[in-house]
Amino acid sequence: MTATVRPGDTAPGQPAPPVEPAAASGAVARRPRRHPSLRIGGGISPRLYVAVTAGSFLFLFALWVAITATGTVSHLFLPSPAEVVDRLWGLASDGTLWADVSVSVARIAVGFLLATALAIPLGILIGTYSFWEAAVEPMVDFVRYMPVVGFIPLTIIWIGIDDTQKWAIIFIGTFFQEVLLVMDNVKRVPRDLVEIGYTLGERDRSILGRIILPSAAPGIWDTLRISLGWAWTWIVLAELVAAGSGLGYRITTAQRYFQTETIIGYLIVLGILGLFTDQAMKFIGRRVFPWAER
Repeated sequence: MTATVRPGDTAPGQPAPPVEPAAASGAVARRPRRHPSLRIGGGISPRLYVAVTAGSFLFLFALWVAITATGTVSHLFLPSPAEVVDRLWGLASDGTLWADVSVSVARIAVGFLLATALAIPLGILIGTYSFWEAAVEPMVDFVRYMPVVGFIPLTIIWIGIDDTQKWAIIFIGTFFQEVLLVMDNVKRVPRDLVEIGYTLGERDRSILGRIILPSAAPGIWDTLRISLGWAWTWIVLAELVAAGSGLGYRITTAQRYFQTETIIGYLIVLGILGLFTDQAMKFIGRRVFPWAER
């Protein structure tokens, strides 16, 4: 008998027919499509970014309102948003809030600028030359792991209790971290670019100014942005002792009298100021270093 071969069957001794590309493409097409912002490395439009950010803040605010409205937590421990706003309005009306903000901003500016003025050249030096890295980097690491709060009594003994002591605390809290971050920014400069400079007969100073600094500058600016965020967190500690004004001083004073609405209000003010400076530095960085945008 002769076997009947039907369409689609495989003849004996012959390989199975390959899968049609259309079938494979159909399987891929059936995969659910995700928004680019939900993919690894995907982008997001500015409008959607703002909308998502606003939604996150609104969610936290609604949760805060719900908790305080239901009475789940005593207002002594978690006051309502209306109570916090009312307290901030009173402090702003009599000028206390604005005086505290101006004093703290001035202290942060001085301490941070002093730290930055020393951290950038030192970080570039130890990131460029291995000799100076061996001489400085371990010592910076050694001090970096010491808690800043441990320096408060020492700074009072060595410096006193005026604003210089507050600058010193902010300096200590930011300088040592900033040095190492700047060093890492410099080390990320491709070695091939430096070798090309030497091949072209450039000297160290020229390579530093024309190759290393332009390449590392966007990263260094981002380091300054991160370090400024640390400076905002250290202001409370800096104003913990022997201060008569400032955001940190007011928070510490409110804690003694259990004025939680003042504490939460001033923490919100600190968050707003920090967020504003962070976004401002991001905006400036995009304008000054457009080539660093991905």
